[in-house]
Amino acid sequence: MSAPHGRPIEVELKYRVVDEAAADRYLVDEDIAGFRATAPVRSTQVEDRYIDTAGGALARAGFAARLRQTAKTTTVAVKSSARRVGDGNVHRREELEGPADRTAHPRDWPASDARSLILEQCGDAPLVEVVTIRQLRRKRILERRGTTVELSLDEVDAVSRSRVVGRFVELEVELVKGDEGGLLEIDRALASDRGLAPATTSKLQSALRAVVATESRAGRRKPPSLSAIDETPASVPTRGAEPIGAVGRAVLEALDAAIAEPPAAESVRPEADGAPALPAPTVPVAEAPRPDVAGEADVEPVAAPSRPRPRRSAPADAAETERPRLTVGKTPGVLADDPVAEAGRKVLRFHLARMIAREAGTRAGDDLEELHAMRVATRRQRAAWRVFGGAFRADRTRKHRRRLREVAARLGAVRDLDVLLEAADAYRADLSATEQRALEPLLAAWRVHREDARKLLVRELDSDAYRRWLDDYAEFVRHEGVAAQAVLPTEPHRVRDTTASRVLAAYEQVRAYEPVLRWADVETLHELRIVGKWLRYTIEFVREALGPEVEPLIARVTALQDHLGLMHDADVAAHLARSFLVEGAGALSDLESAAVGRYLVSREKEVARLRRSVGPAWRGVAGLPFRRRLGRVLAGL
Repeated sequence: MSAPHGRPIEVELKYRVVDEAAADRYLVDEDIAGFRATAPVRSTQVEDRYIDTAGGALARAGFAARLRQTAKTTTVAVKSSARRVGDGNVHRREELEGPADRTAHPRDWPASDARSLILEQCGDAPLVEVVTIRQLRRKRILERRGTTVELSLDEVDAVSRSRVVGRFVELEVELVKGDEGGLLEIDRALASDRGLAPATTSKLQSALRAVVATESRAGRRKPPSLSAIDETPASVPTRGAEPIGAVGRAVLEALDAAIAEPPAAESVRPEADGAPALPAPTVPVAEAPRPDVAGEADVEPVAAPSRPRPRRSAPADAAETERPRLTVGKTPGVLADDPVAEAGRKVLRFHLARMIAREAGTRAGDDLEELHAMRVATRRQRAAWRVFGGAFRADRTRKHRRRLREVAARLGAVRDLDVLLEAADAYRADLSATEQRALEPLLAAWRVHREDARKLLVRELDSDAYRRWLDDYAEFVRHEGVAAQAVLPTEPHRVRDTTASRVLAAYEQVRAYEPVLRWADVETLHELRIVGKWLRYTIEFVREALGPEVEPLIARVTALQDHLGLMHDADVAAHLARSFLVEGAGALSDLESAAVGRYLVSREKEVARLRRSVGPAWRGVAGLPFRRRLGRVLAGL
C-alpha cells in the first residue's frame, strides 16, 4: 500500500500487553474474527539500533530511523510517527527501507529513498545511537477472504550501553494485503480483552522513557561499590557530542510533539526487583517496579560503567582528548629494505593508532564491534612483539610488552563472553518461546560475568598507570632508533634478509602437526590454531614487501584459523554449560536443566562436526600448491 506521494504505508493494530498469558492464546487461536492461520508460529530474534542527530532532527520532522543487521546485510528503515485512523486502534505510518552501513555516514550508503530522507533532514550532522531495542518476535500469518494479516507477539527489551533498562510486551496485527476493514473487525474482537490495552506510543518512545528515567535515577544515587571502581556519571558521551540521556530526552520530546495526542503511561518492566508492574498513569514508565520473573532477576544487576570520569579536574571528554595522536597510513608500509627494528616499529605504530581510535567506543559500550576492533589491535601488537621483538633491547621495552599483555587480557575477557553470548543467541533464535526462557539462566549468568569483566576493563583504561604507559609507548613507536639493538653492517638486519627464515620457521611449526592431525584431540587442534595464527601474522606484517601474490596464502591460513576458532568457541561453550549445570543443580528447574543440557549437547556435536571437517582447511595450508606459492613469494625478496 502506498501514500499519494508514493511512499509505502504500514497499517497495523498495536496493543500493549497487560497479561502475557492472555496474549499468548492469540498465537494458537484457530479463529480470530474469522481469520484463520495459514502457517505455524515462527520465532525470530531482532535487534534494532535507533539513530538520530544529537538534537533529534529526524524526530522533530516526525520520523524515526533504525539500523537492523543480519548475517548478510545491514538495512535502514525510516518510519513516520504513527497516526490513529478514526476512533479505533488502527495505526497508519509511512515506511521507507534501504541498504546501509553501520560504520559509515549516510552520505556513503547506497542510494535509496530512506537514505535521501535522512540526508534531507540531517544534512552532514553526525548521527548517534539513541537506544537499542531487542525483540523476541513470535508471529503467524492469518487469512480471510483475500485479506492477509501478520499477528506478532513481541517481547521487547530496551537496551542502553549494553544494559537492559526496560521490558514490555506488545501485540501487533499488520495488514499484509487486502481490505483494512478486516483489521477493524479484529480490533473489535480484541477490544474487550482486559489483558490488552491500546498502545498510544511507539516502542521507541517507550524505550526512550526507560532510558531517560533510568539515567535520571542514576544521577540521584551512587552506584554500588565494586572493587574500588570509580563512580560513573549518569550521562556519558556517545560517538556524538551529547550525553546519551540528553540525546534520548531530546528525541523523546520531539517524538511526543510529533503525534496528535500525548502519550499515556504504559506497563513497562524496568530492571529493578519488586512487585509486578501495573498500569499507573502517575508513575513514569521506567520507574515502575518489574516482576520477579524466573531467569531474569540476575540478568543485569548493576549498570556497566561506560566511560568513567577522569580522576583529574578536567572536562568530561578529557580522557579522549589526552590520548596520544599517531599519524598512520592505510597500511603499516613495511618495505623490503627496512631494518627489522623499524619494520616492527611501523607495525606497532599502525596497530597502536587503531587501538587508541577504538578506545572511546569501547568505553561507551554501545557497539560491541568497537571492543572487538580494539582487542584485535592489541593482539596484532603482541604478535608484532613476538615477530620483531628480538630487534629491540629487552630492558628498554619490557614494560611496554607487559602492560600491553594486561590490556589485551582485559579486552579478551569481555570479548570472549560477547562471542559466547552471540553464539547462544543465534542458537536459541529458532527455539520455541518456552525453550528460550528456559535457557535464559545460563545466558543471564554469562551476562553477569561479562559486566564484571567490563568493569575491570574500564578501570584499567581509566587508571593513571595506563595513561602514563600509553604516553611512553606512543613516544617509543614514533621515533626511529629508540631501544633498537645495535647491529653490524654485515649482520642480517633488513626485512629482505630475515623474512624468509622467519616465515619458514613459523610454517615448520604448522607442518609439525601433520602426523597427529588424524587423531588430534580438541586441545591439540587448539594448539595448531595458535601456531597457525603466528604464521599468518608473520606473513601479514610484511605483506607489502612480499607483493600481491601473498594474499591467497594469507586467505588459506585465515580459513584454517577460523575453522579451528569456531571449534574452540564451541568447546568453551560446552565446558561452561556443563559447569553451570553442575554448580546450579539445586537452583535450576527441570525445564531449565533440560534446556541447558540440550544446548550443551548441541555444542559438543558442533565440536565433533568441526573436528571431522578440518581436512579441507588443513590441506589448503599443508598442500603442495601452498608450498610452491610460498616459495615463489619468498624468492621475490
